[in-house]
Amino acid sequence: MSHLQRREKERLMREAGRLPNGQSLTEKFPVLTYGPTPKFNPATWDLRVFGAVKSERRWTWAEFLELPTQQMTVDIHCVTRWSKFDTTWEGVMFRDFLRELELTDEARFVIAHCDYGYTTNLTLEAMDDDDVMLATKYEDRWLHEPELIEHGGPLRTVVPKRYFWKSAKFLRALEFSPVDKPGFWEAGAYHNEGDPFKEERFNRRGF
Repeated sequence: MSHLQRREKERLMREAGRLPNGQSLTEKFPVLTYGPTPKFNPATWDLRVFGAVKSERRWTWAEFLELPTQQMTVDIHCVTRWSKFDTTWEGVMFRDFLRELELTDEARFVIAHCDYGYTTNLTLEAMDDDDVMLATKYEDRWLHEPELIEHGGPLRTVVPKRYFWKSAKFLRALEFSPVDKPGFWEAGAYHNEGDPFKEERFNRRGF
């Protein structure tokens, strides 16, 4: 795509309400990760759910793959100012995953826990949207494939209505909490909500 073609597509996407202010189109898929990329072992990997639930749950990789899956095509927006359109993901819709759980009345927030201690937080309301997914595939390929694992394999959240750091890579646990618990970036300079269409990039201590 030439520079002029990209600028024209950006104009059209902005007019269509799909390109937030301050963002630029990319055809690539930049890799931004804090820390190393973990190795995936399907024999030892598991996903834990704990906190404001009536009983803790744990899925092995084989058990997680038995859950019903769907495919969705969405735009994604990174706080570093790139946007990528019409990305296709496959996995378990978060709303469907909630049906596997019994939350308590105290559950208000969802804290994603990832390999190497990384966390990120969102309200349960934000996560319980019709386009939030626990994704295992990108563009019909498994996220744990060597060429894709740095994008969060084998499992990541995809939350299209938030900047992409809120879509947690290398997901290992979901904590349901009565109180908010700002994650790695949120405890620093990044905004707690991260809505790209409101340009919620940084908190008051940020830039």
